[in-house]
Amino acid sequence: MGRARLGLAVGVKAAGNAARRNRLKRLVRESFRHRQQDLPPVDVVINARAGAARSGNDAIRASLAAHWDRIVRRCARS
Repeated sequence: MGRARLGLAVGVKAAGNAARRNRLKRLVRESFRHRQQDLPPVDVVINARAGAARSGNDAIRASLAAHWDRIVRRCARS
């Protein structure tokens, strides 16, 4: 395992129709690509919750940035 890998789970109950699910997946993939080199070599699985579909793009990006930082901090301690 040489680099971080991403898994996505965005269900119908979390986001509704296919357009909303795809928007969430695009945002997560884009954010992950920008931060992948900073992350330790771990497997990350994102499971979208119902509130994500109602959130704006900026709020989702900010939440993802906070989660990436949290992963980096937690893995640095171990």
